[in-house]
Amino acid sequence: MNQIFASINEFFGFIQPISDAVWNFPTQFLWYSQIPLLGKMSFAVALLLGIGVYFTIRTRVVQTMCFARAIRIMQRRRTSVLGVSPLGSFLLGLAMRVGPGNIVGVTGAITVGGPGALFWMWVAALFGMATAFMESVLAQLFKERKNDEFVGGMPFYGQRILGGGRIVGICLSLAFIVYALFNVPAQTFNVFTGIGMIADTATGETAGRQSGLYYGIAIVLTVSCAWLILGGIRRVIAYTNVLVPMMAVVFCGISLLIILINIPMLPYFLAEVFRGAFAPDALFGGAMGVALAEGVRRGLMSNEAGQGTITMAAAVADNRHPCEQGFVQSFGVFVDTLIICTMTGFIVVLAHLWSDSTDSAQWAMDSASRIGTYLQSVQTLVPESLMAVITIVLSACYCLFAFTTLLGMISFAEISANFISRSARFILLIRVLGSLVFVPFGALTVLAGLELSNLWAITDLTNIIMVYLNIPILLLGAPLVYKVLEHYRRTDGDRFISNSLGIETDYWTETQQRSEDKMESKQP
Repeated sequence: MNQIFASINEFFGFIQPISDAVWNFPTQFLWYSQIPLLGKMSFAVALLLGIGVYFTIRTRVVQTMCFARAIRIMQRRRTSVLGVSPLGSFLLGLAMRVGPGNIVGVTGAITVGGPGALFWMWVAALFGMATAFMESVLAQLFKERKNDEFVGGMPFYGQRILGGGRIVGICLSLAFIVYALFNVPAQTFNVFTGIGMIADTATGETAGRQSGLYYGIAIVLTVSCAWLILGGIRRVIAYTNVLVPMMAVVFCGISLLIILINIPMLPYFLAEVFRGAFAPDALFGGAMGVALAEGVRRGLMSNEAGQGTITMAAAVADNRHPCEQGFVQSFGVFVDTLIICTMTGFIVVLAHLWSDSTDSAQWAMDSASRIGTYLQSVQTLVPESLMAVITIVLSACYCLFAFTTLLGMISFAEISANFISRSARFILLIRVLGSLVFVPFGALTVLAGLELSNLWAITDLTNIIMVYLNIPILLLGAPLVYKVLEHYRRTDGDRFISNSLGIETDYWTETQQRSEDKMESKQP
């Protein structure tokens, strides 16, 4: 078994250098790397940040409309049995956004770019909210009805915007399915890591990969994923509606407790973040561009604004106006980065573990394990009497982060697959591939004692491919979003009829909206 997995790892060995080259382009070139600030940022990161700034300007800072409206929309009572509620869509999107990256990604950004990276994560998130709004409105605008559900997302709006050719949508759908399914083994590994940390802390002993505990995790994880995924999107959403708020509240609650215990150090935290953003410590490269590049990259990869990956969640929602889900998903970017990632950042910055390292090489070696650095930071800031309990709770949150992300990946692959075919057999095939092939594959690699780093490099490569596919489509579709947003501002979110703006859609027709109005009028 080990030999088989080792062969797979070697086979995909060519992916890592390709992934690194694409992600880092064009920072490999001396002439580019010498440009102040910009020279530290890859084209992908600069593109995502630049697009966020551009959309912020063109929408007249749509972010300011998101907060109150998003909360009001999610609190609204449903008037239709179609699709899922705006709140359910928000939580499904948050299940993807709030993942292990909120812990290890933030920790990684700080270990590489210093405390200042957190400031640039905030900046990236604020501009990323505009990008998330744009792609979510397009997802709503071109969603399609499938029985009592909605399907849609990047393949659907991509086909319409790029001329209507079906082959375009099929290619986009296949790209997303590959992206989602190849992310599953990594999240499976993170589930094992979280439960393993709980067991290690509770027993004081490290369980081996061939132990009964790990085999038990593999069985329970595979069975639970299969039961949820094979039950369809509605079953997944029913559980993410419970798991996502629970894990977010518990994680934020524990983090707030740590903040309160260390409240006198809050001014120090803020000073380190702002000082590090503009005058970084030499230990982290000694240049503002390092902090900026790491913060922007990790922030955008955490909240996923611009990748097109959250558009599946945006499309399945039942809304009165396409802009509504834009506000909701934009608010999700704020929650993910400005709240949850900041909680992690506070702990890592306050622990200041790099002060114990004599040089950058030593710090890089010490911080190689991101989750280990995070938990070590936690243990530095809490009383010894609470250390074990808090470590167990945070490890459980880490496990749930990975589990809900795993469910989201497979569910979004299913939604995307509806563009290719809506036959029950084809959709079942996608569910089986995700839950009974890729999840067990990830579990088997853990049991074999391998992490398959080369195979996981595919996820990094597919991430950037999704960005390069989605951003041009957003730019081409932007005029449509501007029209829809202007309609919302002019009518204060009144019923939307796409034909009135010269936009042809499947769902936002006058006939369909009259039907929705009749259904709403019958509500008590």
